[in-house]
Amino acid sequence: MADLSELSKIITDSQRVLFGSDIPVEYLSDTLGRKKGEAGALVYAASTEDVSAVLSFADKNLIPVTPRGAGTNLVGSTVPQKGGIIIDLSRMNRVLELDEENLTAWVEPGIRLCDFQKFVEEKGLFYPPDPGEKTASIGGNIATNAGGMRAVKYGVTRNYVMALELVLADGTVITAGGKNRKDTTGLDIKDIVIGSEGTLAVITKCLLKLIAKPEFSRSVLVSFDSLKTGIETVPKLLKASLNPTALEFIERKVIQLGEDFLKLEFPLKNYEACLLLSFDGSESEVKGNIEKLKHVAASLNGGSSVLSLDDTELSASVWKIRGALVKAVEAVSEQEPLDIVVPIARISDFVEFVNQLEKEWGLPMISFGHAGDGNVHLCVVRGKLNDSDWEQKLDEALEKLYGKARELGGLISGEHGLGLSKRKYFFAQADNRNVSLMNAVKSAFDRNRILNGHISYCI
Repeated sequence: MADLSELSKIITDSQRVLFGSDIPVEYLSDTLGRKKGEAGALVYAASTEDVSAVLSFADKNLIPVTPRGAGTNLVGSTVPQKGGIIIDLSRMNRVLELDEENLTAWVEPGIRLCDFQKFVEEKGLFYPPDPGEKTASIGGNIATNAGGMRAVKYGVTRNYVMALELVLADGTVITAGGKNRKDTTGLDIKDIVIGSEGTLAVITKCLLKLIAKPEFSRSVLVSFDSLKTGIETVPKLLKASLNPTALEFIERKVIQLGEDFLKLEFPLKNYEACLLLSFDGSESEVKGNIEKLKHVAASLNGGSSVLSLDDTELSASVWKIRGALVKAVEAVSEQEPLDIVVPIARISDFVEFVNQLEKEWGLPMISFGHAGDGNVHLCVVRGKLNDSDWEQKLDEALEKLYGKARELGGLISGEHGLGLSKRKYFFAQADNRNVSLMNAVKSAFDRNRILNGHISYCI
């Protein structure tokens, strides 16, 4: 491997290049901190030119490169390998252009989702993608095609990316896409990159689609005497043309963890599970849909109450609890966070399988997630298991859970990505012909396979 000290000639600001033991330990892992890697250098990029120069150097010298945003990844996609280079993009965090006539914004990849949403909402505009981790970077959201709670109405990150400036592995800079709302002019390069977890190119600018900010929003809780009853209700709610912005399912036991973690109180009592819905649009439209929801819920068995969260502070508390559930579980015990996705009509079957597996194995499994699009978030909890027993039981549990998802027509990941954590299980299920095509795409973008070549579909 080439002498990495040469990077100091490329990035002349010594505070933006760190080597060896000077690299903070958190840069060697993801947000969970359990998978550890190694890196020879960390570069804090400040511009497209920085990224291009570093990648050109790395490609010529066959040095592995790991792009990194806010570091909130849950599956090891930001864990560096083989003593290579980490390119940190968090300092590239500006809004470069807000085009209110075309309803678009050019931003740098390091800008945090929460900061960008706040910026556009102050202008009366709206960026709908809403993954649970609001401090994640926009570039990271694009790299994993993040979904989130509003996906049932608005779709996922992919639906709001109009163009990307990309630096290829050899340092070449290209722009894919533009402000046109329609484009069938050749293959969509940006769509190939979205969701590729940093394996194809490094994103340095993003053109995002905006919409008008909804004038009114309200959330509603519907409680049930069992999670099964609540999940079985979801297709009926979707068929009723309620058009919810979000439709989440949560068990009481996991809500309790969220309450304890945040020191907040959930407004419902005497329930085993609930659906948390939100609606937005005009005030009359929202209130009309809530009334329709009440009529639908009244006709169902097991729907014990419908609570409209009219108080904005109470509503914010409820969503804060929902957004902190993974962290709440992690505060109690080490756990493996999963984001399995199944067809909506099979959510109940999958959750029933999870509950049965939990009883048989005595391994706690906590379910919640996006009922409106079949994305089941599941925490497999370690508890008091020692290292070897935890590793064995977790592996066996993941094989069964991913196997059941496949049986039901589902997938290993809905929004977290594959990373290092799911690599083994991906290859166990993937069609070899599909994997060959993925690797051909990888080679076309990155002939020397220096970009995150240790994760996902890369053999």
